[in-house]
Amino acid sequence: MRRNPFGVDICCRKGSRSPLQELYNPTQLELSNTAVLHQMRRDQVTDTCRASSAMSRKRRVLTPNDLKHLVVDEDHELIYCYVPKVACTNWKRLMMVLTGRGKYSDPMEIPANEAHVSANLKTLNQYSIPEINHRLKSYMKFLFVREPFERLVSAYRNKFTQKYNTSFHKRYGTKIIKRQRKNATQEALRKGDDVKFEEFVAYLIDPHTQREEPFNEHWQTVYSLCHPCHIHYDLVGKYETLEEDSNYVLQLAGVGSYLKFPTYAKSTRTTDEMTTEFFQNISSEHQTQLYEVYKLDFLMFNYSVPSYLKLE
Repeated sequence: MRRNPFGVDICCRKGSRSPLQELYNPTQLELSNTAVLHQMRRDQVTDTCRASSAMSRKRRVLTPNDLKHLVVDEDHELIYCYVPKVACTNWKRLMMVLTGRGKYSDPMEIPANEAHVSANLKTLNQYSIPEINHRLKSYMKFLFVREPFERLVSAYRNKFTQKYNTSFHKRYGTKIIKRQRKNATQEALRKGDDVKFEEFVAYLIDPHTQREEPFNEHWQTVYSLCHPCHIHYDLVGKYETLEEDSNYVLQLAGVGSYLKFPTYAKSTRTTDEMTTEFFQNISSEHQTQLYEVYKLDFLMFNYSVPSYLKLE
């Protein structure tokens, strides 16, 4: 087995304490501010789920197909639910280091496209039902979330304003333009590469869209991707405190001394100011309908209604 530059084997967890034990029965007796913060985040999810199930008559049971976003690391007893547009490339890189048994030591050496090759990581839907239940019970489960509309604008900018994303233009752009644009040119209908944000929003709130097929993972709600009302997440990390939260997960996994979340300042990052601008041209009626689509994500992860919204 290859050792990493720090001379520590990445393969297997040190000591006999699992991340779950470290989280809920910490070695130091007094609860750290971090532990208190994460308890509050867990409570917020629980309370929102309770309120939403009281309002809804629909009870659904998860199927293995619902678990394809949950990445499993058996060596460190971790389950990570990845949410696109919330640092998931870097977290997948970290999971490849953690599960690679010495194959990788520096997450940033792994090309981004390789991090998204599904065969490189094992997901929970690949296990038998008893194995799934065992891992859900005894592994530490975590996810990372982001302000829902900032994540949505980030997805739009990445998938519809970059010329290289032709597969998205063909698969979704052509459909959106056909449905949402009056008098669209033949070229726009063929290429689908100039979708306006207003058209994208109109497509998302169109009941026909939801009936036709589930949202693409890049704009699907966290609620539907990770099922936080069915799966008890031990840690909810936030994009706003990405580095601290990520390094806390790595610390609990017993690898914090030699593995850190990759730090880099992304100049193209979607900011709150940018999101505000994108929403300027959205009618208050459409803003209200869109907020309803993402409302559970706002409530569950404690994001307040954005000040720029003009809700009806």
